[in-house]
This record gives sequence, C-alpha cells and structure tokens, in this order.
Amino acid sequence: MIVPADRNALALRRHFVDFGTLLVLCAVVGVIAGFGAAGFHYLLGYSKHLFLDRMAGYRPPGPLGELPLFAASARPLSRLILFVLPALGGLVSGLLVFWLAPEAEGHGTDAAIDAYHFRDGKIRARVPFVKAITAAITMGTGGSAGREGPIAQIGAGLGSTVAGWLGLSTRQRRTLMAAGLGAGIGAIFRAPLAGALFAAEVLYREMDLEYEVIAPAILSSIVAYSTFGSIFGWTPLFETPNFRFRTPLELGPYLVLALVVAFGGRTYPRVFYGIRDWFRKLAMPPWLKPALGGLIVGAVGLFVPEALSTGLGVVQGAFQGQGTVISLLIIACAKMLTTSFTVGSGGSGGVFGPAVVIGGSLGGAVGLIFHGWQPALVPDPGAFAMVGMAGFFAAAARVPISTIIMVSEMTGNYQLLVPTMFVCMLGFLLVRNRTIYEKQLPARLSSPAHQRRIIRTLLERSTVQDILALRPSPPPQPVSERTPLAAVLERFSSSGLTCLPVLGEDGALVGVVSFEAVRYTLSSRAALSALVVARDLATPAVTVTGDQSLYSALTKMARFESKDLLVVETQDLKQKVVAVLTSGDINAIYDEQILNSSLPEPQASPLVRRVRGWLPKSWSGGPEGPA
Repeated sequence: MIVPADRNALALRRHFVDFGTLLVLCAVVGVIAGFGAAGFHYLLGYSKHLFLDRMAGYRPPGPLGELPLFAASARPLSRLILFVLPALGGLVSGLLVFWLAPEAEGHGTDAAIDAYHFRDGKIRARVPFVKAITAAITMGTGGSAGREGPIAQIGAGLGSTVAGWLGLSTRQRRTLMAAGLGAGIGAIFRAPLAGALFAAEVLYREMDLEYEVIAPAILSSIVAYSTFGSIFGWTPLFETPNFRFRTPLELGPYLVLALVVAFGGRTYPRVFYGIRDWFRKLAMPPWLKPALGGLIVGAVGLFVPEALSTGLGVVQGAFQGQGTVISLLIIACAKMLTTSFTVGSGGSGGVFGPAVVIGGSLGGAVGLIFHGWQPALVPDPGAFAMVGMAGFFAAAARVPISTIIMVSEMTGNYQLLVPTMFVCMLGFLLVRNRTIYEKQLPARLSSPAHQRRIIRTLLERSTVQDILALRPSPPPQPVSERTPLAAVLERFSSSGLTCLPVLGEDGALVGVVSFEAVRYTLSSRAALSALVVARDLATPAVTVTGDQSLYSALTKMARFESKDLLVVETQDLKQKVVAVLTSGDINAIYDEQILNSSLPEPQASPLVRRVRGWLPKSWSGGPEGPA
C-alpha cells in the first residue's frame, strides 16, 4: 500500500521526469528549427541572387552584419524585368500555396497564432516546407515582405510535427509549437531572448504573456541560435555607430517620435487589411491574386526600388544618417503599400521586416528634422531610426517587451534602452488594440487553450451556497417512503421540481424519486400503479453540502449520471434537504456571474480626460480589430 508521503514523492518525481522530457524535446525542436532557419536563409539568399541579381540586375544593399551568400553578377539593371518579376513570383507562389497548403498563405505568424488558440497546436507537416519555398520565391522576386512570418510558421510547424510524431498531449503540442516559433525567430534574427519572449507575447493584444512557454521557448531559442550561428556566424544583424542616450532633454524629440510611430502603427493595419479585404472581394481565382498584387508592387518598384524585397539595407543606411527627410518618408509610405499588396493579396512573407523598414525610415526622418533644428540636442539622427523601428513594430504588432529586446539584440546596441522603452510603451498605449496580427486574442482569459482550466478554477472557487444565495428558493417538501404514487405525482405538479427527497419512518433520508421514474411507472404499469409507493421508486440520493465547490458538484453529477443533486445539512445526526441543485442552475449562474460580468472602468482623472480630449477621436475609442 502506498502511503500519502510515498504518493507525493512519486507525483513529484513524475513531474520532474515529464518536465525534463519536455526540455529535452524543446532542445530537439531548437536543433531542427535552427537548421530550418539556416535552410530558409540560404534558400532566400539563392532566390534573391537568381532572380533579382542575375535576371534583373538589381542588388539592393542589406544589413552589414549579414554577408552575401553569393557573389554579385555583372548584369546591368533591367527595369522591365524588375517590373515583371514580382508578378511572376506571385503567380508561382500562389499556385504552390493553393495547390499544396492553403494555410501557408499570408504572413504566417497569424496562422501560427490561430493554430495555437483554435487548432490545438496542430500544423500540417508539409506547411513549413511549402512556406519556406513560397516565401523565398516571393521575396526573391522582389515581393515586399519579411522573414519573421515564414520562419515563425516554419518553426511552429516543425515543433507541432515533432509533437504529432511522438503522440504528445494537446498542451505539450502547444508548448513545442510555441517553442519552435520562438526558436525560428531567435535564430534568423540573431536574437535568442527576444525570439523566446516574442513567442509568449505575440499571442495576445493586451499586456499579457503566455508565461508557460517562456522557459521552453528560451531553451529552444538558445539551441536554434547556436545552430544557426555555427553556420552563418555570430555578428548582430545590423551594425550601428556608438549611439548613446545622453540627457533627459532628448526625451522631448523622442516623444514626437512616439506620436509619429503611433500614427504609423494605426495606419499600417488599416492599409494592410483594407487591401487584403479588397483582394478577397475580387472575382478571380485565389491563386492568381498574388500575381496581380505582384504587378502593382512592380509598378511601385519602378519609382521606389527600395520598397521591393526585404529592404533592410534602407535601415542600415538610416543608421548612418543617409537619405533625406522626403526620401525616407516616401520609402516608408511605399513600403507600406508594397507590403500590403504583396502579403495582402495572398503572397507568402512576414510583416516584421517591412515594419522595421517603415519604422526605421520614419525614425530617420524625425531624427534628421531635429538634427537640423537642434544639432546639439540630437547629434545622431540615426539613433532615431533605431528607436523608430522598435517603436513602430511594438505599436503595430502589440509586442512592446520582445521588440525592445529584439532591436537591441539585432543591433548589438544596448545604450538606447531608455528611449526605446519610452517610445515602445507610448506607441503601444496610444495605438490601443489595433494590430497587424488579426488572430491575436485580447488576453489569456479569451483563449480556448486556457478556458477549460480557467472555468475549473472559477468553479472550484464558487460553492453550492453561492448558488443558493443568488437563486434563493424554499426547501423542497419531502415525501414519505409510503406515499402513494398518485400523491407523489401531485407533489411533483405542485412543486415544479424534477426530483423529490424520500424520508423513512424515522425521518432519515432514504433516497430520491425522479419524475422520469414516476412517468415511466404510470405508462408501463398502469394496472399496478395504485400499489406503488414512493419507496419502490426511490434510488440512492446523491448529496452535496453548501460548502462544497461547484466543481465537485459537477463531478458528482458526471460520476453518478445524475442531473439533480440534493443539498443537505446535518441536523440531529440526520440529513435535512435544504435545496435541489440542477445542472441548469449551475449553467445559469455561470452565464449570469461569469459570461455577463464586467468590471467598471476606473474614473479617469481630470488631467487624463483633458489629454484624451486633445487626441483624435479614433485614438480614444474602445478596443478595435485590425481593420
């Protein structure tokens, strides 16, 4: 026989074994995601070299920390081919996506978020491979997109596939899926900590984290980053001058930057989902829509070639103070359009890379303006480009914490943490709930992944007495065990109950008689019904006390297959029935007290109300969706 102490020791040992096994699997997912990120990085580099370089003669600059994988060709620039290439890439990508894996359409991160919340973490094994190929073709032919969406779906798909092969539980599959997502992001952007936090933060619009996946995602991200770095090196993605935060007076210009990126962070989802919805209404085959989007992208690229492909070289130049205010603003607007037409039409690619370009361009423009006006206060306009790219994505994607760390890791510069935190949090608060990721849920309470456990917790905290207090009713009048059937039926008619307690001659509870039993007896044994008494129909009573939780009450209902429970209290060593508890009572209380409950908003101070009055009405409304 196992004593309680031994049982606790066995449970603790089993917990550590399960947790250790999960960590080992997270490390395995990290290795696989690291090689997946390396393969995608190589595939994207080859696609850009083959199409943009060798066919169109277009060689956009990249970040200085990422060396070219292939030597540049000598082919001169052909604007005609550059105009046509995005459409051809969109056509090939559309055919592959809608033929092999329609869920690989779009920017990928939303698909991973949707799988986590609504699909039990399930992603088909073919999706990572289809996503890698189609995204490489899309960006390699000039489509404006980033690597975050594809690698998020690739890493999440690999984690989900490993969990499926091993037959893991739904909870474990979700964990490995999120760990794979963070691992892919951490590897390809050379930001292991930010990748792990991104996986935990991107699932929700509000300031909430999927804290259960942070530790597994950190382990997977470290392993994936180490795997990727062993192949492509350890240099941060961008090289930056020695940017520093010198004086609190700089927060004034950074406040203006926060307002600019907040406005851009609200505009980006509106433009993106407006164009996406326009494409969805078009009466044409879905596989052909990315080609049409690519044609429009090519037309924009004729005038603003910096808006094509990944465009990260624009940000690297902005760090060095290159460009003018007008040119950077044009690039930001053009990049917003080309990304919306590329990904919104159904092409494969992420939205983080374009957001980095848009935010860096806006920040660079603001920095140049203040540098020309107050050069002593803003000696490094490139610092605004770095802070702007963080603030813009934090506002547009609702991920301020991971973005602060990601930009620092991508640049290797931690001297601008103060203005970066300042701009990211202000942008996050000003944009409210508008987001570029439409599959994000408000918070953990909204996720089906947690609702079962949340409901159990709420039911465990509520007692039977809570229901009796909220829905008071007179105690049921019991019947004697010798009460004739006709009198029992009359009691049912007058009480409206579905069951009646049955008392013995000594007043003790001997059982319960249900209305179904009475009806069945009357219909099948009409001749004998006059001889039947309550004791003949009584079954053992399933009882609860007022201090028992609603969860234990529901458990008893399920165990004894009973729709009704007798609520009893002990008086003079006998059980006295004080109420009848039905499953309908519990459901009604759940609907009334949980689903329809809301907390009153705190009264804003006069200063806050005045500030809100200065803002545009669209900035001070309630929660909003992506469009």
